[in-house]
Amino acid sequence: MARIELRAIAHSYVRNPAADHDYALKPLELTWQSGGAYALLGPSGCGKTTLLNIMSGLLHPTRGSIVIDGKDVTALAPQARNIAQVFQFPVIYDTMTVFDNLAFPLRNRGVQPAEIKRRVERIANLLELGADLQRKATQLTADMKQRISLGRGLVRTDVSAILLDEPLTVIDPHAKWVLRRKLKQIHAELGVTLVYVTHDQVEALTLADQVVVMNDGRVLQQGTPQELFERPAHTFVGYFIGSPGMNLLRCELGQDAVIVEGQKLAVPAQIAAKARTLGGEPILGARPELLQLAVEAKPGARLEGAVARVEQLGHSALVTVRVGTQSVCVKLSDQPPPVVGSACWIEFPPPWTLLYAGGQLVD
Repeated sequence: MARIELRAIAHSYVRNPAADHDYALKPLELTWQSGGAYALLGPSGCGKTTLLNIMSGLLHPTRGSIVIDGKDVTALAPQARNIAQVFQFPVIYDTMTVFDNLAFPLRNRGVQPAEIKRRVERIANLLELGADLQRKATQLTADMKQRISLGRGLVRTDVSAILLDEPLTVIDPHAKWVLRRKLKQIHAELGVTLVYVTHDQVEALTLADQVVVMNDGRVLQQGTPQELFERPAHTFVGYFIGSPGMNLLRCELGQDAVIVEGQKLAVPAQIAAKARTLGGEPILGARPELLQLAVEAKPGARLEGAVARVEQLGHSALVTVRVGTQSVCVKLSDQPPPVVGSACWIEFPPPWTLLYAGGQLVD
């Protein structure tokens, strides 16, 4: 286990970076606590893999330093950092047996045969590969090969952290579910520091205790899955996380209200005043799951609209309501959906109605 600190890290693939847009990673500070389970979440090209490769030593950062357990390792080679990295595509030896693949890193370190056997069998059983130890890797399915790749990192006792770069991308949906459960179990049993890179919010939110959301080379928010869902610090986080994402409505600022398509919704006066101070376009945010539909007006708390579409989702329904020129999604699970074309009022509960200015949450 290890505590990993990223201090003022920035990276550019341009030889002489001069402007902000030259950097694939803008300056950031992050700390991974020993034994924690973390996810780096964001769209393709946002800098997740670049950051992971800097941590493992495959890339040297343009600026900043990496500190592991108080030791600056920025200049150290990957093999000197005691970090295991699992890639998107399994890196194993097809001509070797499962046992030999798992034993390979231990043999390279001169570990005694009896100890190799003990460690390999323990990790193989943990990964449900115990019955396949004598099979050639070439005969195995993609998810089994990925488990071997993961096991090659877990079998070492000197590993400070395991970095996983979208390891479930090539796995079928059912196998993904099995491996997610297995990763959760492994982390609980071994307590190793785990950093998981993905663009899939389901993987991030189910695997990690803390999720770091990135976009355009920047860290926008770090928090628990519940914090990211309930109080996104940025409009991108609100829209990126959730299915569907957060409703984001253009609005104008009043004294103690916001005005959406000519209708008022009450907000605390200090929040409205702070939004004016911060500047930037004001945006009202609310999760579809936290909104409700009503059949009558309630000034300052509800917006009037017309039902444009109803999508049945089995255990719930997704209702799209037109409010002027904008659309609001409401996810209903405990009330019957309305009829398309009917008038309705959308209730915005104050604790879950957020205001953003220039993309940032106004707190």
